[in-house]
Amino acid sequence: MPQANVLIIDDEDDIRLLLSRILKLEGYSVVTAATGKEGLSKAFAADFHVCICDVRLPDSNGLQLTADMRATKPEMEVVQLTAEGSIVDGVQAIKAGAFDYLMKGDDNNRLIPLVERAAEKSKAQYKLRYIEKQNEAAHGFDKIVGRSPQILRSKQLAQQVAPTEATVLITGPTGTGKEVFANAIHYTSVRKRESFVAINCAAFSKELLESEMFGHVAGAFTGATRTKRGLFEEADGGTIFLDELGEMDAGLQARLLRVLENGAFMKVGSTTEQRVDVRVIAATNRDLLAEAQAGRFRLDLYYRLSTFVVDLPALVDRAEDIPLLAQLFIDTLAPAMKSGVRGMDRDFQQALLRHPWQGNVRELRNFIERTLILSSSEKLSAKDLPIGFGESNTAQSHPGGASDPSGLTSLPATALSEVEQLHIERVMTMVSGNKSRAAELLRIGLTTLYRKLDEYGLKDKL
Repeated sequence: MPQANVLIIDDEDDIRLLLSRILKLEGYSVVTAATGKEGLSKAFAADFHVCICDVRLPDSNGLQLTADMRATKPEMEVVQLTAEGSIVDGVQAIKAGAFDYLMKGDDNNRLIPLVERAAEKSKAQYKLRYIEKQNEAAHGFDKIVGRSPQILRSKQLAQQVAPTEATVLITGPTGTGKEVFANAIHYTSVRKRESFVAINCAAFSKELLESEMFGHVAGAFTGATRTKRGLFEEADGGTIFLDELGEMDAGLQARLLRVLENGAFMKVGSTTEQRVDVRVIAATNRDLLAEAQAGRFRLDLYYRLSTFVVDLPALVDRAEDIPLLAQLFIDTLAPAMKSGVRGMDRDFQQALLRHPWQGNVRELRNFIERTLILSSSEKLSAKDLPIGFGESNTAQSHPGGASDPSGLTSLPATALSEVEQLHIERVMTMVSGNKSRAAELLRIGLTTLYRKLDEYGLKDKL
């Protein structure tokens, strides 16, 4: 196996020297200490995979030392050295958190296999800790950008509830980052090593949503040829995020309430009850209390969900965060898109501040992404903005009143085709003619892209 780091703590010089020589010959990196105090200091100063520690040390109790090291260095495995024939010491060592024990002078043949197993387990623990840190860095509260009092308050509430087992209801307008908050709560909770499963309740019909959430048995309905695990089962031990909960059918609301109360549910078509241990984080852009009072949402479910509420502000209510978020999106999107844009000038920022942002943070991110595709400058400026963008705080809208998150509605109708052609041209250049990737970035079907290329005479040009 690859090299592992071993710490040996024993007050007998001969024992330290013997164990050190044996392990070094096997390719291990070895550090030794003669006292408990010295060993503890070295254990905390570096990362070791295995510690071989005498049970009886002149300045400390080896069992207590094991407990102390396991509490602060949980990835390191401890193997206790006991006096010959002292089974009691070995049993106590295991209870104190040791991986195993060795008897002095009688277990030399067990040394290498035992250290190898302990090192393998330790390396797995270190790898898991690394993954946890990566997940927390990618999804934790540090990813929530903003310094406005409104977002800081929401962040503080979420950080307070994260270590608990409480059900959380995240409210706020569409696009404010409810799933970002749900991820942060999960990845800073005690459940962070388990699954985080998300489902959009508005994306399925009642029947499909029930099957997705709770699973079904073979033959439960036409097309159910085999038994399927539901998302609650997949999230067992972890967290399930129910987005757009206000869209859930009343019948499913009753089933969800039962899961929240005692963890019990039945698969579709089954008569056997199952139980899961799942933390529920729900999100909605609706006023669920008003919905409940109007008879469209179960009042008992609302009270069960609203044990702890985290309300997210609309982007216009935290306007001071807009430049920070815009720069974040430039920093993260530009390298992936091979764009030379590194920032934005004051006029561009001022235009962002004047825009209504009805689609909130999601709309801002999409707008920055499109602008990066169209811009050829190092800094985004007013010339990169659609005509009329940010000129008024009045919401721009499509015919019929639907909001336009793109900010392009003020362009003259005769110019739209030119903008589309330029947009497609630049995306195709950016992806070096890869049509599948271009269609993905443009969020259109491949067939549609081919038609557009032919329509604008770009098929042979690119």
